[in-house]
Amino acid sequence: MYKGKDLTEVRSPQRKLIPDTVGLEHYEQTSLRGIALKAKACKTHRFQNLYRRLDASFLMNCWQRLNKHAASGVDKITAEIYQENLEANIQSLAERLKAKDYRAKLVRRCYIPKGNGKERPLGIPALEDRLVQTACAQLLSAIFEADFQESSYGYRPGRSAKDAVRDLKVNFIQGKYGYVVEADIKGFFDHMEHDWILEALKQRVDDRAFLNLIQKWLKAGILDTDGQVIHPESGTPQGGNVSPVLANVYLHFALDYWFEKRVKRHCTGEAMLVRYADDFVCAFRYLEDAKKFYQVLPQRLKKFGLDVAPEKTQLMRFSRFHPTMRNRITFLGYEIYWFYNYKTGEARVMLRTARKKLQGACKRIKQWIRFNRHLKGMDFITALNRRLRGHYHYYGLPGNLKSLWRFYRNVVIYAFKWLNRRGGKRSSFTWGAFKRAIKRLGMLEPYTKRYVRQAIIFA
Repeated sequence: MYKGKDLTEVRSPQRKLIPDTVGLEHYEQTSLRGIALKAKACKTHRFQNLYRRLDASFLMNCWQRLNKHAASGVDKITAEIYQENLEANIQSLAERLKAKDYRAKLVRRCYIPKGNGKERPLGIPALEDRLVQTACAQLLSAIFEADFQESSYGYRPGRSAKDAVRDLKVNFIQGKYGYVVEADIKGFFDHMEHDWILEALKQRVDDRAFLNLIQKWLKAGILDTDGQVIHPESGTPQGGNVSPVLANVYLHFALDYWFEKRVKRHCTGEAMLVRYADDFVCAFRYLEDAKKFYQVLPQRLKKFGLDVAPEKTQLMRFSRFHPTMRNRITFLGYEIYWFYNYKTGEARVMLRTARKKLQGACKRIKQWIRFNRHLKGMDFITALNRRLRGHYHYYGLPGNLKSLWRFYRNVVIYAFKWLNRRGGKRSSFTWGAFKRAIKRLGMLEPYTKRYVRQAIIFA
């Protein structure tokens, strides 16, 4: 379906020449830059000899990018153990890859709780598998980054969830959109069809050994928590280092490219798509365009083995001429809505932390305070500030300061309650003494100079 000849060929000026001989410290950057420039210059080029790039030098560079604190796989080998004889281990891995004796190990499965009471399955590959996956992910990113649409934000360098939310808000302010299709793909990582993944990769990769390596990870058995080994027929483990780029490639052909080249052409008005991983929002100027897309979207995704989540997919009126909080978009932990200011007579796009996300964050921090109230004053505040800083960093977009303060006030109440119950004491602090203590110890508040500066820049 997606052959190279069907893609729009882009002719670009000849790429800048790169020296053939460089030091090991520049190996990765120069090699990947050359691939990226070639992919950008010729949209129909299919890359060969990618597998031979997985040598000891490239693997050593990828080791620097690896998360050394990640959980170990089925072999129980941690980064600390592997690093004791790092050069020999990587050299051995490179030789096994070259001789094609490399075998993917089982993926250890674990479950993490979700906000709706369910659990999300995560796959934890073995250390060497993560290392080789990181190397392949770097090569694939260099190739497909030139093809990805501007509407894609997930798992891409220099882009984040906050960028997706911020740009979506700006597009609503500056664009002419009246209707929104808010959608989510049901169990995306578990339902990606292996044949479609390989078919999508073949549009840019002409290396059988490299594709066979990807197929090994797709077919690798999964060791469940009950000891049962599952052999998947579809999907890729959510947690594998190569899974994010495979997901982006998959949805590029299944959704992004189709929306840009087909859907927009048949729309009578403006149309917009913003996607982060499997969460996406589509906006249209006219109701007819929105209805057509809403009806055809399930059929399109069905071709790729995917289904939309009915409870998270809806068509709604979303316009400056109908400002109401009842019509709000929930996207990446934020709620976005139109608000009419009666004082100024203007409609503005507002955002806040999603109610369920705020409740979940408050519940988690309350439990943490309860079970860590035994820590000494400065140790307690230092650990608490790390959690506050993470929350402020993600939800610290301009216009969301009220939600940040609401979270902070709840944290203060929880801390006052549980710190007063240390050692069986019913009351250790008065409110005045407690406020003076957290101010002296430096409990992090959301209203800092950094957030004021951001608010001025993006206002």
